[in-house]
Amino acid sequence: MIKKTVSGVVQALEGVQSGMTFMLGGFGLCGIPENAIAQLVKLGVEDITCISNNAGVDDFGLGLLLQKKQIKKMISSYVGENDEFERQMLSGELEVELTPQGTLAEKCRAAQAGFPAFYTPAGYGTEVAEGKETREFDGKMYVLEPAYKADFSFVKAWKGDEAGNLIFKGTARNFNPCMCGAATITVAEVEELVPAGTLDPNEIHIPGIFVQRIFQGENYEKRIEQRTVRQRA
Repeated sequence: MIKKTVSGVVQALEGVQSGMTFMLGGFGLCGIPENAIAQLVKLGVEDITCISNNAGVDDFGLGLLLQKKQIKKMISSYVGENDEFERQMLSGELEVELTPQGTLAEKCRAAQAGFPAFYTPAGYGTEVAEGKETREFDGKMYVLEPAYKADFSFVKAWKGDEAGNLIFKGTARNFNPCMCGAATITVAEVEELVPAGTLDPNEIHIPGIFVQRIFQGENYEKRIEQRTVRQRA
């Protein structure tokens, strides 16, 4: 059995450089690779392109990289929770590529599966389709979307083993699985790292073949973007 474990986040991010393209899993602040993001901030890499469903909040998640102006381009679907993101986008400091959420997920999955592109009806007739090939299938128009190309994929799982097999929990099972194997190197941080053979094969969501490096993370805050509570009667 090939072991994919590394000593920690420092070793996991070896080879990361300025100007690279990164995929980062998570939905809102749920299931984001907190340790990897913190290390990217510490490394001070610049001019990076980030592919992520959202851009975190001002002081957490990808918002930490935006604060340091380390992100050159953001490829996202939902970006409504970050004031600094808005400021940089409107001022022209940040290049932004908004993508329909399903298309974003599928562009990751296509890269994971080795498909160079796919047709989707989402975005036809809008700015999303500008400059892209379109084609009619059964009387309906579709847009050709290329798969993403990234240098590193950073994902966060609930459990993982030394061979890189992963189990996601709850809402974290969103963009994390489709980003595994969708980049040259996939780095998985997990809450619990166990010996190979410990996990029930029937419960594994992503097999280790899609993961190059895995480590047990620490100090997870697991913040909530917006907390809504019911007033007492």
